[in-house]
Amino acid sequence: EANPNPQALLTSPDPKLAANKRLAFDFWREVVVAHHVERAAELLTEDFKQHDPTVSTGRAAFLKLVGASPAVPVKPSLDDLVAIVAENDLVVLSFRRELPELANEGQTYTTTWFEMLRIENGKIAEHWDYGTKE
Repeated sequence: EANPNPQALLTSPDPKLAANKRLAFDFWREVVVAHHVERAAELLTEDFKQHDPTVSTGRAAFLKLVGASPAVPVKPSLDDLVAIVAENDLVVLSFRRELPELANEGQTYTTTWFEMLRIENGKIAEHWDYGTKE
């Protein structure tokens, strides 16, 4: 179930972990969801590494992908966010996902989707997800 207070997930007794959580949260809201690619240079390393086999690596390739959709207003939160976990230089965001039930047409099921980001010098340097080729 989505967290009713996503802002509370950004806290940590460790200021570095709190900053990493905020960076991941803002990047996901502003760049991934709202397609504000103008923020990417501030948030991503130039040699950003993408571990999803369906997406090219590098900041320029990521911006091309995200920029293919028009920018929309940035929401103050992330829909369906369940948790944010940070340790060392890694941040994991988990989201509630509702997907079609392939065995039962017209029905859906709920699962959790994970995104992991590595932070380097205050910018996002790497991204992992479930990424599989179809």
